[in-house]
Amino acid sequence: MALPVTALYASILAIAAIVLSIIVSTKRGKAGVAIMDGGNIDLALWIRKHGNFAENVPFAILLMGLAEARGMPVIWLNAIGILLLAARLIHVIGLKADKPADPLRVAGAVGTHLSMLGVVVFLLWSLR
Repeated sequence: MALPVTALYASILAIAAIVLSIIVSTKRGKAGVAIMDGGNIDLALWIRKHGNFAENVPFAILLMGLAEARGMPVIWLNAIGILLLAARLIHVIGLKADKPADPLRVAGAVGTHLSMLGVVVFLLWSLR
């Protein structure tokens, strides 16, 4: 099974993950820090942005793939994929060291969770 919709969003999100990784690597090089953050708040922030992305996106993509395999309509898969993409982007923008409850951070987290929850509801419904 090809899972073309999931493949599209997985590819776009993989590019975003690569960009985040490059940013962290570049900041590590400039700060001369091999592991952890060396007390550099900017590096710590970007490590966290990358980490949060890496913690959430693979599971969301797995859920999307399962839903596509179970016959979730393409329009819903695209809606979930667009929500996930937007949520991850605004989360990166909203994650700030000095403002833990930035509205964009909250919206990004909520959007990510809603995208996964939407897929979970479909998967559970499809099992009946």
